[in-house]
Amino acid sequence: MRFSLTTIIALFLLIPLAQAADGLVTKKSSHSVSVTADRFAAALKEKGITLVARVNHAAAAKKAGMELRPTELLIFGNPKLGTPLMQSNQTAGIDLPLKALVWQDAKGEVWIGYVSPEAIVARHGINDRAEVVKKMTGALEGLSSGAAKP
Repeated sequence: MRFSLTTIIALFLLIPLAQAADGLVTKKSSHSVSVTADRFAAALKEKGITLVARVNHAAAAKKAGMELRPTELLIFGNPKLGTPLMQSNQTAGIDLPLKALVWQDAKGEVWIGYVSPEAIVARHGINDRAEVVKKMTGALEGLSSGAAKP
């Protein structure tokens, strides 16, 4: 079967660029790192999702006498969604609770990213929790989009 250059280019344009092969989903934010992280944390609270920890990597680097552009990690979860994944395969616990990273790149642009639930279940060979994955995916999409939007 032969494909024209136009067909090949069109196929590549259909591939979502927001998700890398490793399952990392990223979105550009309209806000600073701290504001994006604050908005994400507020949305977690509003949804009744537990914020386990908030790590300011840049502040930790500064304490160590090193420089790092603004970078914050939010660790959060809901046992009603995470536990079923661990019931299927306890090794999923290495990827749970979920995490979102907010960072400023070298161009000054701010991003929010997370590992997709699909990548987590694939990594751990879980194939019996489609409904949980669907709920997690929807929640992460909504939380991250809300934190990043103007």
